Amino acid sequence: MTRVEDLLQAKGHAVWCISADASVYDAIQVMADRGVGALPVEAARQLVGIISERDYARKVILQGKSSKDTPVRAIMTSPVYYVRPEQSIEQCMILMTDKRLRHLPVLDGDQLVGIVSIGDLVKAVIAEQQIRIEQLESYITGG
Repeated sequence: MTRVEDLLQAKGHAVWCISADASVYDAIQVMADRGVGALPVEAARQLVGIISERDYARKVILQGKSSKDTPVRAIMTSPVYYVRPEQSIEQCMILMTDKRLRHLPVLDGDQLVGIVSIGDLVKAVIAEQQIRIEQLESYITGG
């Protein structure tokens, strides 16, 4: 059973955050520059929300707001659902499915140590299945 900490060891712990007081434009720029679909939002060095491309599309563009004049705090999702490093990828997938999430911050205590996306989890499940298939093939062929 793969745990979140195993997944972070493989993909890395890099996380880019944005201030709750930053403009939505700045958040979208960071997402574009870093090739990510969501950013954890911090205020006073605490995780207070998450902003995603979906938030931008639904809460700025569709409502005719200006991304340069709208602060991140006005459209971020809060409170934040998160996972712990010791949790399994299956637990993450259940939470993401139940809450219709695409990104989960990973907290160790109250320290942000990573973020996992639905794509990360799907890749991990596929890799686990491939290992099981190879083990079964080896068992069946006696190799």
